[in-house]
Amino acid sequence: MNIEEIRDYCMSKKGTTESFPFDEVTLVFKVMGKMFALASLDGEPRVNLKCDTDKTFSLREEYPAIIPGYHMSKVNWNTVLMDGTLHDDFVKTLIDDSYNLIVEKLTKKIKLEFEKL
Repeated sequence: MNIEEIRDYCMSKKGTTESFPFDEVTLVFKVMGKMFALASLDGEPRVNLKCDTDKTFSLREEYPAIIPGYHMSKVNWNTVLMDGTLHDDFVKTLIDDSYNLIVEKLTKKIKLEFEKL
C-alpha cells in the first residue's frame, strides 16, 4: 500500500478525521478525537499503528517490516514500513485492529456519539 491508499482506507472508517497536529509531514488519523494511525509523508513510507499488547512483539518477530513504534510507546504501538513485503490486506487488518482498539476504549458518552454517526 502507498500513503494515498492508507489515507483512503483510514478515512473510510466511521468517525475518522485527519490532521497535521505535529508537523507538515506527519498525517494523523483519529477516531472520535483519539489517534489510531500516524502516517509519515516524508522519507520511507511508514505508518504507526496501535497494537494489542499480546501481539506487538510477535508481529515484530515474524515480520521485519514491523518495528517498535517510532516516537510512540514501544509496548502499544508498531511502525509498519511500507516496503512492499506486507500484503495490502494484512496492512488493512493491522489498521482495522488499531482502529478497533481505540473504539473499544472510548468513553460511554463518546461511544453514544459514535453510534449515532
